[in-house]
Amino acid sequence: MLAALATGLLLAGCAMPQATQTDAAPAATSTTGKAAGKRKGPGPVVAHTREPRPVPNQRRRVGEATYYAPYFEGRLTASGEPYDGQAMTAAHKTLPFGTRVKVTHLSTGDSAIVRINDRGPFVPGRIIDLSQRAAEKLGLIDDGTADVQLQVLEQ
Repeated sequence: MLAALATGLLLAGCAMPQATQTDAAPAATSTTGKAAGKRKGPGPVVAHTREPRPVPNQRRRVGEATYYAPYFEGRLTASGEPYDGQAMTAAHKTLPFGTRVKVTHLSTGDSAIVRINDRGPFVPGRIIDLSQRAAEKLGLIDDGTADVQLQVLEQ
């Protein structure tokens, strides 16, 4: 009798219509919680405009940076998103996905802010693999590698 009741509940759950992405897309909301349709003025909603600050009491991470070869374009990263050479992203061995990091080229002082979305590099001495765009911003393209400092930023 218990098995019949469990089977009945299971079948009833399967019979309910399931929402799909095309059936009901959630309404976009602004940072104030109002529906986007009631918002006045052009342009997208900006969540925050302040400059990201370094996380306090973080140790300095210094090492060699490299960048992805064009071969990886469109391939899935460890986070599940496709690699996009024009995005400001990077691979790090241990930092959580979504962590924003300021990468500073030690020889030039140039810096870029990237978001961690992949794992690696897996070569001793290297601490970060940068997207093509981030590498261009830091001036790594000609040399292929550079000594950099990483600074984790507040989310």
